[in-house]
Amino acid sequence: MTRTARTSAPKPPAEGGGVGDYEATLWAAADKLRSSLDAAEYKHVVLGLIFLKYISDAFEEKHAALSAVAGADPEAPAAYRADGVFWVPREARWSFLADHAAAPTIGKLVDEAMLAIEHENPALAGVLPKDYARPALDKQRLGELLVLFGDIGFKDKAKRGRDVLGDVYMYFLGHFAAAEGKRGGQFYTPKCIVELLVEMLAPYKGRVFDPCCGSGGMFVHSERFVEEHGGRIGDLRVYGQESNPTTWRLAKMNLAIRQLEGDLGAEWADSFQRDLHEGLEADYILANPPFNDSDWGGVRLREDPRWTFGLPPVGNANFAWVQHFLHHLAPTGVAGFVLANGSMSSQQSGEGEIRRKLVEADLVDCIIALPGQLFDSTQIPVCLWILARDKKHGIGEQGKRLGDRSGHVLLLDARNLGTMVDRVKRVLTAEDITKIADTYHAWRGEREPVRYADVPGFARSATLADIRAHKYVLVPGRYVGFESRPQATWDHGALQAELAEILARFQQIDRASNAALRVLEDLLRG
Repeated sequence: MTRTARTSAPKPPAEGGGVGDYEATLWAAADKLRSSLDAAEYKHVVLGLIFLKYISDAFEEKHAALSAVAGADPEAPAAYRADGVFWVPREARWSFLADHAAAPTIGKLVDEAMLAIEHENPALAGVLPKDYARPALDKQRLGELLVLFGDIGFKDKAKRGRDVLGDVYMYFLGHFAAAEGKRGGQFYTPKCIVELLVEMLAPYKGRVFDPCCGSGGMFVHSERFVEEHGGRIGDLRVYGQESNPTTWRLAKMNLAIRQLEGDLGAEWADSFQRDLHEGLEADYILANPPFNDSDWGGVRLREDPRWTFGLPPVGNANFAWVQHFLHHLAPTGVAGFVLANGSMSSQQSGEGEIRRKLVEADLVDCIIALPGQLFDSTQIPVCLWILARDKKHGIGEQGKRLGDRSGHVLLLDARNLGTMVDRVKRVLTAEDITKIADTYHAWRGEREPVRYADVPGFARSATLADIRAHKYVLVPGRYVGFESRPQATWDHGALQAELAEILARFQQIDRASNAALRVLEDLLRG
């Protein structure tokens, strides 16, 4: 499909959770400056500047603090690195660039700033965009963007400024995903799905892994979960991998802007062909792998030791991903991920046999059928899988001991949940997420004194015998039945009166018809 150079601005995402008028106004203003750039190109222009503003603000705050201390050298890089603050050379500081925003050489100055920051901070080597001097980028508009972003952040309150910049960054990521359509979906998972997975797995402490991490949204929301539940960010260790070099850079910037340390590998790489985290055993795996990927290089991996539950088909990577996740899952680990709906029922190319073995190994913890139209990038209906290595024991949210749920699988039919925010886009509301997550946590025995109970039309705790009877098809609709509805109450006296009135009308019509027939017969006899 041919894409025009100028893509109309998508509507602001209506997924709740901290996005306010500030971000929407900023997006609208920035989008007006896009000129002829495609969203895929403009994305790097904007996100690179937001990142540059973030590290400059953090630097300036530390610089001011050092300047106020007698004998301290505010130009000593070591003083910044000791506090985890990126050292920013003079020519890369936002104040310097803002002073030259109207200069015709502003593109070259921004490129030089990015290069200087990478040179001084090896962790950012090869990460930052450095193509601001290209002729296609209008330098006047670039200068206007610098002025626009100059108001973001609060230098006297770095944490607050970080939150604002991080929210803007994530907000813009969502917009660019919508503007780019299918391509954009490669780096962005809808916020409501990420929030649902995080709420269900409750990554409170341990190793979190996403081998197809996109722009890093799973990690950001895991960090927020820990903060909101009174945990310590230092108790969470993040590991990721991404095969797309551009998206890998976005993820590196996303983590840096949140000051979230994570091992995303020294470079981008394909998780199937070159596993950068071989030997890692993760406590939590959160992922949204490409749906039904037929170009995953499976023909070169026929003897791979990861396929312990069966050889995944060359033409579809769904169950290759499932087994890759299990390969990296710790003995008490839990994995939650998005797959196309076909994964719940397909019998093609050995997929049904792999699914049977997963069920019989008692690894499948929960399956959730999601409503359609949640993704900007695809109309393929999707589901969530939750796998657990140990369903007899395990630790849940905030260290709570889980109940024994071995021999059972929770099946949730959430297809009727969600709210349409426009003609084509649906989101799961906070209430929807709470309903699904609370049901799962109650089923795992974490919500005492609340006890789990099947809900017709929505939730069913199925036994392995139930699943065998359905030939290992895991579509929740086959198990949950129909929603129970309250029985109607009837006013029998009123009903009898209404029926009598209807009968009287029929009798009246019948008499009139007979009379008309007699008249017609008389006329015919003539």
